[in-house]
This record gives sequence, C-alpha cells and structure tokens, in this order.
Amino acid sequence: MVITDCDGVLTDCGVYYGAQGEILKRFSIRDGMGVERLRTLTGIVTGIVTGEQSPSVKRRAEKLGIEECHLGIADKAAALQSIARRRTLPLAAIAYIGDDVNDLGAMSLAGLCACPTDALPEVKNCADFICTQAGGHGAFREFAELILAAHINS
Repeated sequence: MVITDCDGVLTDCGVYYGAQGEILKRFSIRDGMGVERLRTLTGIVTGIVTGEQSPSVKRRAEKLGIEECHLGIADKAAALQSIARRRTLPLAAIAYIGDDVNDLGAMSLAGLCACPTDALPEVKNCADFICTQAGGHGAFREFAELILAAHINS
C-alpha cells in the first residue's frame, strides 16, 4: 500500500482562489498515472492522508480510484495505524510520501518513506528516498515507479 500527503506532494503547495472564495489546486496528470500504474500493474492500493478539508482533493481521489482518502487529519501517524489495522497490514508493508513536519510521524512508522526534492530539510533527513522531482511536478510518480520497479524485480 502507498499513502501520500496531498499538499506539497500531489500539489506544489500553491492554491488558487476562485471568484466565490473556493480553493483550487493544481494536480499533476503524471502523478495520477502513477496511481493508475500501481493499481493496474501490481494491485497496490493507494491512499491520501491530508490535514486539509478540501473538496478538490476528494474529487481528485475519486477520479483516480484512490480507495483511502482521509481529509482533515491532524495526526497522520494515528491515521496510518488505523488504516493498517483496518486492512490487516503490517506498517512495514506501507510506503509513505510526505513533505512537511506533520508527515514525520507517519514517515517514521512506514516501511518505506520518501519525500519530494523540495521537502523541508528535517523531512529529507527522515526519508529513505528523496525524489528528484518537486511536489506537484511528478514526485509521486517517481516514487510509484521506484516501487513498481522493486515489485517487478522481486
């Protein structure tokens, strides 16, 4: 299973405001293909755990067929433990990618953790893998391809 943060991983941390005050986010189509490839080539399930309550994130997760979408999560480590328990997965079987200090708890629990190249220094220090791509610009896809390569070669 692969779990990702949203803002700073699937997006570039920027937001746009619509005329009615709604928050709009930019997502990478390449990252979406990473989700699709994980599912179709290996059956690996993906999830999003984010601190934000964003309708656009929910809509993106639905479009991509992401099975686990948890919005408004303050304690991402607890969310990761809950997902693992519900799916009867050991934490070591979960990969996690995050970019900010609120991801560190979840990253410390996951069997494999990564971050985008533009993550905070303390997150980079915790990561097993630092992507060459930035958040919102293919970091998730790069991590997905790393997992796919390891899965195919095992």
